[in-house]
Amino acid sequence: MITKTLAVCIIFLMFAHTLFAQSTSDKPMDHSKMDHSAHTKVIADAERQAEVAQRSKDVMPFSLAATTHIFSKRTDGGIQQVIAKKSRDESQVILVRQHLQQIREKFLRGDFSGPSQIHGQSMPGLAELVNAKPGQITFAYKDVSGGAALVYKTSEPTLVSALHKWFDAQLADHGKDAKEDHHHRGDMKLP
Repeated sequence: MITKTLAVCIIFLMFAHTLFAQSTSDKPMDHSKMDHSAHTKVIADAERQAEVAQRSKDVMPFSLAATTHIFSKRTDGGIQQVIAKKSRDESQVILVRQHLQQIREKFLRGDFSGPSQIHGQSMPGLAELVNAKPGQITFAYKDVSGGAALVYKTSEPTLVSALHKWFDAQLADHGKDAKEDHHHRGDMKLP
């Protein structure tokens, strides 16, 4: 027999899960067509995204919810943009630009502690990036409309692959606050 406390806890967890699933999607998720493993994965992904969002507050000075991370994979690396969702939100734009400039400086020194603090030490691609020799990857900063971008370039196929895995992990971890750009906009002149 289920105790009254356990029943209340179960109902609360079901309610919280439904609210979180609806808040992380533009449209409500239809759970009726999911098998148990798919449903479990959705819950695990939502929990992971909530944990990442919480840890992001300790590393990123801007609001994750007020920005979008855009990842563009390229044959020689990739482009990571962080754009304010409200283009006139000047405070977020300034914070994004300052942060990406600081991150670039750390990456040039081989310091990937920020991403590892947010996403964990076992983040796909991270070990290869940390172990890259100086100069194997170039990191260029660029102001873009509404935010900033980091351009990653390398001629090493294993590092290109690591960057792409690293981008994929960030896409998954940031959920609705990130997207992949398959057709990079031409408004940014790349170094």
